[in-house]
Amino acid sequence: MSVALLLVPDFLLIAAGWFICRHTALNRPVWDGAERLVYHVLFPALLFEAIVRNPPQLQAAAPLAASAFGLTAVGVLLALALAAWPGTDRRAHASGAQTAFRFNSYIALALAARLGGAEAVAAMAVIISVCVPLCNVAAVWPLTRLAQPGGQGYLRELARNPLIIATVAGSVFNALGLRLPEWLAITLARMGAAALPLGLMAVGAGLTFGALREAPRLAAALLAIRHAVLPALAVALAALAAAPLQLGPLQQSLLVTFASLPTSSSAYVLAVRLGGHGAYVAGIVTVSTILAMAGLPLALSALAHWRG
Repeated sequence: MSVALLLVPDFLLIAAGWFICRHTALNRPVWDGAERLVYHVLFPALLFEAIVRNPPQLQAAAPLAASAFGLTAVGVLLALALAAWPGTDRRAHASGAQTAFRFNSYIALALAARLGGAEAVAAMAVIISVCVPLCNVAAVWPLTRLAQPGGQGYLRELARNPLIIATVAGSVFNALGLRLPEWLAITLARMGAAALPLGLMAVGAGLTFGALREAPRLAAALLAIRHAVLPALAVALAALAAAPLQLGPLQQSLLVTFASLPTSSSAYVLAVRLGGHGAYVAGIVTVSTILAMAGLPLALSALAHWRG
């Protein structure tokens, strides 16, 4: 399966959620419960199990992890800076800013396996474990300020954010040298496996393309950061600074792949749970998935051409 075709199942799951919500008895109330289940239980189980199953080897992967973290930080700064753009809708920005720097970790791991097998999966797991906390903190911040101007309650919101709790818990679990019993590891893995299809279908259930018309310039800017600026920076970094950063060919490909991923499907769930504009985020998530189907192969081809 090509890189582009690897994204087709995700898009079809989004389309299935949209169809089921609008044309069957499984309408909006059903998906409200599904969103809560994904956000509070399934996604945290997935994150915790993935981090524990692939303990980060930070020393060996430090250059790659630092590069990915730097790219993510650039995305965060650019996305949050759009709040100062004249005429920017505050609610749309607080909800949608996260789509510029968050990433679909499931697709990341699937692509890593195709690029370099177990070695690449382990390296991508390091990237995910390093970047997820930054992404979650940066995603929660504007939404919390939207609900509580001045940022009151921000630390409290972070402390009880299930995605951050799962990430920190997994890191602490590894630091203590603990290991999950096989029966519990399998249980968490199965819970995590349900997070991707249900999360994507929940995105489709909340999809309203018309919501993008409420702030089209902002949506275009966020998608440009996610699918043009960050991939271009990653290609330039991999091609021009590979030697000083000690990035081998596989690590270069992983860095470019990471920077070109579609945005996280859980961005919609987070926006809804924190009182943001869920329909607007759902539209961006869907367009991002479509763009990545073309952008990922193009970014990897650009890297190969530059190296070549």
